[in-house]
Amino acid sequence: MRILGAAQKTDLRSPNTSLKSAFGFVPDQPRRYTFSADEKRNSLMLNRRAFLKTGAAALPLVAALDINLPAQTTSEATSVPNLVTLPPRLTPPDPATEPWQKKIRRVGQSNMTEHDPAVMNIEEWANYWHSAGAGIVFISVTGILAFYPSKVPFHRHGKFLNNRDFFGECVAAAKKRDMRVVARMSPDLNWGDALAAHPEWAMRNKDGSVQFNTEEPHLFKTCMFSTYMDDYVPAIMREINSLYIVDCFYTNGWPPIGSLPECHCAICSKLPPHDTTAYWHAFNDRLVDLWQKYDAIAKEKNSESFFFANLGGNVHAGPDLDRLGKIAAWFQADNQGRTSDDPAVWGCSLQGRVCNAVQNGKFAANVTAGYSTGSVRWRNASKNPAEADMWLNETLASGMVPYFHFIGSEAGFCEDRRWQKVGAEYFQWTAKHDAHLTTRRSIANIGVVIGQSTQLLYKGPAAAHSRYYMRETTHGIYETLLRGRYAFDFVHENQLEPERLSKYRALLLPNIAMLSDRQCQQIRDYVHSGGSIMASFETSLYDENLQPRSDFALADLFGISKAGDIIGTNGNAYYARIERAHAILEGFASTNWLPGAQNRVPLKPVPEPVLTVVPGFVQYPPELAYPSPNHTDEPAVVLRETGTSRIAWFPGDIERTFWLTGHGDLLRLMHNTIRWITRDESIVHVEGDGFIEIFAWETAPGYAIHLLNYTNPNAHHGWMQSTYPLGPQTISMKLPAGVKAKSVELLKAEQTIPFHIENEALRFTIPRVEDYEIAAITVA
Repeated sequence: MRILGAAQKTDLRSPNTSLKSAFGFVPDQPRRYTFSADEKRNSLMLNRRAFLKTGAAALPLVAALDINLPAQTTSEATSVPNLVTLPPRLTPPDPATEPWQKKIRRVGQSNMTEHDPAVMNIEEWANYWHSAGAGIVFISVTGILAFYPSKVPFHRHGKFLNNRDFFGECVAAAKKRDMRVVARMSPDLNWGDALAAHPEWAMRNKDGSVQFNTEEPHLFKTCMFSTYMDDYVPAIMREINSLYIVDCFYTNGWPPIGSLPECHCAICSKLPPHDTTAYWHAFNDRLVDLWQKYDAIAKEKNSESFFFANLGGNVHAGPDLDRLGKIAAWFQADNQGRTSDDPAVWGCSLQGRVCNAVQNGKFAANVTAGYSTGSVRWRNASKNPAEADMWLNETLASGMVPYFHFIGSEAGFCEDRRWQKVGAEYFQWTAKHDAHLTTRRSIANIGVVIGQSTQLLYKGPAAAHSRYYMRETTHGIYETLLRGRYAFDFVHENQLEPERLSKYRALLLPNIAMLSDRQCQQIRDYVHSGGSIMASFETSLYDENLQPRSDFALADLFGISKAGDIIGTNGNAYYARIERAHAILEGFASTNWLPGAQNRVPLKPVPEPVLTVVPGFVQYPPELAYPSPNHTDEPAVVLRETGTSRIAWFPGDIERTFWLTGHGDLLRLMHNTIRWITRDESIVHVEGDGFIEIFAWETAPGYAIHLLNYTNPNAHHGWMQSTYPLGPQTISMKLPAGVKAKSVELLKAEQTIPFHIENEALRFTIPRVEDYEIAAITVA
């Protein structure tokens, strides 16, 4: 392994370097670094089958991708990067063996209120969802208020129920229209009579007082470790099974989706503190135990039935998504809209990538609220159509099934009916294209590791300690990849096996602070097999129990060593001084300095550094705004190369700093580094103007390339009010050997477009993208 030498001839610090040549691209459309023929030949990799047969330690990385080497490489090369061939197509599944939920393509829900039995027109409700094309509807059983004449103790009848079997009537109306039914329950709250009889059911504060719902203080919060979950919830499920024919059971409000519960009842007070890894393990053990118990109850009447629960929270989820992904038949992504915590428009897409990482092709649906979500809510008023449409677009593009939702029939069918048009038109459009919208597997050559334990338990350095710290990091790397138009997947930290990682040319580790020794070894094996890595800040400085290590567990792999404690910013953040030319510095001219990051872990010196640290200094008063010293031997990036592997380490929290600042230099530096570690290989290349997100999927008819248009002043905050269309987008990809394109159809524009083969690559141009477009490629 060696420190990399210079990779280009231009003196990037020279004032004579023209700005045009140095800044010949914008972040959305970066100029591509041209690699030498030797570099390209060195990047040839063995196919996936050979990798699995021979073993990870013995072979270069499997990309299952061929690399097309041109006869001659010139500096005037086309802007299309090194296209690599798609992997061989999957064997078609046997429809007879697929579970029924895999055939569901649209999900509907009018969330029932206590008043609905008095005002709801059941026929109108059922007709709407049936005409829209919903294959399944959620109908409230609940647990807080009974929507049928329940005999379970403490299952309070709604005050407008009057012994009516409202739930049963809704089930019958849905079944008459061949729609399946989810029996929806809510086990998270109950009333004072239950508390009086069972005080052990309540969540408690540190002083022993009961935790009540903040909006309706007559409802207390139930503890998931209490017998409430063992006795009360199963009693309702068995009563429903005895009276009705439903297809599956669902619990809303449990488990908590974005945090861990804090309870000090008699049971929980004996557990580890709620913000520790030990508690997280106990929490997940209890969750999985209850999940499997409820699933068994669901199957007592019908073996094809199952239980599933409220999930979502994307990378910040409370439950261990790896464990749940192995047992969940349905991933319920309760990610209904943007909030002040997660204001970026791509929040739903991010959730879809999480589902794809853990569900392994099993069913996932995302709830899109037709009502007004956000930090200020109007749950009975319709959301802007442009915003609702984009959330549905992201659901589809990221591989989830669209699920549309509104609160109450009185509001949704009498007072504000605008949401109905949005949902019906969207569902009816998707019904025409189900074959192309049903995904089989993601096509990507970059994997981003989800450090779920880091997201949940690590709060960042002391100077920036916050429960939002890792959310900001995630949004920073996510936007970086969108701006670079990369095809990428999320990879769960507990799924780093060679057969899963073999498809990726590179892995990104955005401050994955908590890693076990086993996970670190899996990352080493990946690199020894030919994979490349970009990592940052405190990655591997903590073990799986959040215990700090004296040095990075991956120090040997990256050639780094910790030289001190984290240094934050007091005034000017640190800078990175350019020491020598390198590919990651392409586009920088007329400067010796680049921005660093808000926080950094100081590293010991390395030979021939590309960037070194200029320590932070006073920003006010300006008279004192100068560095002292202005030159050190502390590296601001460490780059290594071995065989086909390239490794980059940033000692600062660069992804989060980019999210906080939007600084173009940080974006350019990360783009250049990603292109360097991947050798500019691309599995799908999309060329054009605008800010878009790309998803590429293999489908039964062929392939589907999804383009989400985020070019909008409300991409980072607030709701989209209208669409800002984009012009031509040219797509290039190399189909597997023996696979020929028959047609390319635009599903939103509903037109067929021409295509051609150029240098063995399929190329076609989408003339216009409104909010969303899907290029559906049918192959032979």
